[in-house]
Amino acid sequence: MQVSESISGSFRDPSGIVFRREGVIYRQVNMSYGESYDRLIESGLYAALVAEGLLIPHDEVGPHHAISDDAYKVIRPEPIQFISYPYEWSFSQLKAAALTTLHIQETALNFGMSLRDSSAYNIQFRNGRPVLIDTLSFERCREGQPWIAYRQFCQHFLAPLALMSCRDARLSQLLRVFVDGIPLDLASELLPFRSWLKFPLLCHIHLHAKGQKRFADKAVDRSGARMSGAALRGLIYSLEAGVRKLRWKPGGTQWADYYDFAGYSSEALEHKKSIVSQFLDRLGPGTVWDLGANIGVFSRIASDKGMQTVAFDNDPSAVEKSYLGCVREGRTNLLPLLLDLTNPSPSIGWENEERMSLLQRGPANIVLALALIHHIAISNNVPLGKIAEFFSRICRSLIVEFVPKSDSRVQKLLSTREDIFSDYTREVFQSEFSKRFQIHDSVDIKDSERTLYLMTRRETQA
Repeated sequence: MQVSESISGSFRDPSGIVFRREGVIYRQVNMSYGESYDRLIESGLYAALVAEGLLIPHDEVGPHHAISDDAYKVIRPEPIQFISYPYEWSFSQLKAAALTTLHIQETALNFGMSLRDSSAYNIQFRNGRPVLIDTLSFERCREGQPWIAYRQFCQHFLAPLALMSCRDARLSQLLRVFVDGIPLDLASELLPFRSWLKFPLLCHIHLHAKGQKRFADKAVDRSGARMSGAALRGLIYSLEAGVRKLRWKPGGTQWADYYDFAGYSSEALEHKKSIVSQFLDRLGPGTVWDLGANIGVFSRIASDKGMQTVAFDNDPSAVEKSYLGCVREGRTNLLPLLLDLTNPSPSIGWENEERMSLLQRGPANIVLALALIHHIAISNNVPLGKIAEFFSRICRSLIVEFVPKSDSRVQKLLSTREDIFSDYTREVFQSEFSKRFQIHDSVDIKDSERTLYLMTRRETQA
């Protein structure tokens, strides 16, 4: 008997159900969406979007895959290698996702259809590019009908982008709190006065927020609301122009410029790259998570070997620079993401199940933890045993760097606080990690006091 597991993030949509069976993702198209699904396929919109890399392709499978009696069709979408969320994206990633959504809407209008929702969670990164994964987001475009997804687009895309551009890139984390998008009245209050002088922000955030407030307690009859086709396209073009004009230049933070003064000599850095490359070759193919990846110097070593790699860092500037570098280089298997390891992405949404935590998206085959342990242990007071336990939950193999107290970078961390870390030693590190991992190799990095270790998780930790 085949056991099917519904994906909790899809329960809000009555048009279909996303489920997993034997590790494969399927989507049931319900009878209620049958007409719209046929129009999507028969109009040529599906083929056009897939050909342009804007919509995830799928195969139709037999009716025996259905999990309820009201199934119209069952489709098997192409799998996404790693599911990420808007609060984990850099400014340019969110901007690219916004422009992709608007481009999809423009294309849909050409085929007599329209996006009925514009959730940022419907976008994922596939082969380095944003792509729509919600095949059932389309409906017939009726003459005179306003864009029903307009408010949602402003909350999920325009508001966070404006806040990141005009205030602080870290405000993207508001998307973790407001899972249905940043409220426009809040965005309007937080944006500086100069934003009122920018027509797209004035129109689509400030005045939009005032309109929402004015009609919040009133029953509004929208049956007579009309918007011509030209006006609808004008709205899309205005949003697109507004998004394109938003800019954010990543500043030179200590992490974005880390390798300019990391304490490594050029010889040490090249030796470290060589060791990491050799360790990856010994482990063989698999998914790689680079924790504390910075601008992705070592992530690119894994990427160059054809490994699907996710590069996590908690510095928005470093992640932005890494992503822009991937775009320039045309990398399709490296995904930079924003993540604070001491407070990683949790399970959020209804019943804490709509969006997966970091742990739920693992384990990775291989984790890189380079020049990271001392930051977690000393800057955040996390014992080495807790760190080892965490790593054993998120990976099967580990390439980890130990940086002793005598290192200049650790001395800098200790310069502003009392040294209460008597257990932060190489001996304790090896002892704690040996409880959960088998240490296969260790190599001292030339011209430094640092050591790289190659480990695999003990079977009892699986």
